[in-house]
Amino acid sequence: MLSTGQKRWIDMTQTQLVEPAIVEAEGGGTEHIWPLPVGKADLLKLLHLCFDEYWDEIWFGTIIQGAAWEVVAPNAPKKISVADGYATVDFGRWHFHLCIGNHVGAPRELRKIRQCSRAELYRFFGRDGDPSSWGVRLFNGRDEQMMTVLLPNPFLTNDQQIRAEPAWEQLELWDRLRSEFLGLGPDPLDRTGSRITCG
Repeated sequence: MLSTGQKRWIDMTQTQLVEPAIVEAEGGGTEHIWPLPVGKADLLKLLHLCFDEYWDEIWFGTIIQGAAWEVVAPNAPKKISVADGYATVDFGRWHFHLCIGNHVGAPRELRKIRQCSRAELYRFFGRDGDPSSWGVRLFNGRDEQMMTVLLPNPFLTNDQQIRAEPAWEQLELWDRLRSEFLGLGPDPLDRTGSRITCG
C-alpha cells in the first residue's frame, strides 16, 4: 500500500487497469485510484461529460491540505473550447482554463509543467471502511493539483445536505466514467456504504 507522502507515479497510458492502487489518505481512510488517459481528446471528452451533462450535480475546484474549493457551476457551459492546448470551460460570466494539450506559447520547461500529466478517478473510504466519496483529479507536470471534480454523491443532496437514505442513482456519472475510460462496469462495492465520512 502506498502512502500519500510517497510520489505516486502510475503509467498514465494504461487505461484498462482493473485493480486500483490503494493509497492511505493523509487525514485517515483510504483511496482507490485508477489512472485515466491524459491525451487531449480524452481530457476534452472528460470535461464535456462532466460539465455539459452533469454541471448541476458536480462540485469542482482544488482540494489540498488546508483548502477546499467546492464550486458549483452557475449554469451549463455556454462553450467548451481548446486553443493552444488550453481547454476553456466558459459559463458566460466567468470561465476557467486547463492545459490539456500541446501548448506552444511558452518556453519548453513551462510547457512541460503546465500540461496535465496525470489524471485519476478516485473512490474514498472513510475510517469505517465504507466508500463515501467519488471524484476525478487532474495534475500538471509538477504533480500539482489542477482540479478536482467531486462527483454526485449518494449520501448528499445537490445542495450538500445529508440524505436520510442513500440515493444510489447518484453514482451514474461515476459508473459512466468507469465504463467510458476504464472499460469497467458498475462495482457493487460502491453501493455498500450507509453514510458520508470525511478524512
